[in-house]
Formats: sequence, structure tokens, C-alpha cells
Amino acid sequence: MARRQPSWLAAIGRWAGCGLGLVLIGLVKLYQFTLSPLLGPRCRFWPSCSHYTAEAIRVHGPLRGGWLGARRIVRCHPGNHGGIDPVPGGPSEALCREDPELDEHFGCQRTECGDKRPLL
Repeated sequence: MARRQPSWLAAIGRWAGCGLGLVLIGLVKLYQFTLSPLLGPRCRFWPSCSHYTAEAIRVHGPLRGGWLGARRIVRCHPGNHGGIDPVPGGPSEALCREDPELDEHFGCQRTECGDKRPLL
């Protein structure tokens, strides 16, 4: 029979995860307010990679959210066309699901909506 870990140990784990999440979000905010204005808008996606990473950490926690953010940053390069890429299960995905001009994969349903999408 497997031993259950004590509740105090689980509480410590939750607090450590919360603290790590706050540190990671703090680093993203530091980037957004210091380095990002100097570089200008370069992200090929909506939401931007830094906003995506912060939202992913808030929604999924520091480990999975950090992994999703790192994957997104690696994909943001001149060879990728970019586009709309919301955080799975996050507020940005909910916004995209409410938009009648986007299909289930967050692409345009009609060719007319191409000029109505935000510039990336």
C-alpha cells in the first residue's frame, strides 16, 4: 500500500509552486518594462510571447506554464508566419472562441476577415 504524503508537505509544495510562479511572472514583467520597449514590437503571434508566457504561468502553474512559454518563444522566429495562438484554457483562448470570424483552429473562416485581424 502506498503511503500518502503528509498534508503539511503538500501545502509546502503548493506554496513553493506559487512562489516560483510569482518569480517567473516577475521576470516576464521585468522584461516587458525594461528590454521590450527598447526592442519594439517583434513578436509574430497574438498574444505576444511575453504575455503568452505570463498567462500560461498564471493558468497552468510554473512548470507546465513555463514549458508552454518556452515552446512559444522557440517558435517565434523569422521563418514562422505566426498568427493567433492563445494559451490553452486561458482567457485569450476564451476571447478567440467568442470571435465569430475565427474557426475552431483560430484561423479565418472567410477570406474577407484577413484585413480585420490585428497586425502582428
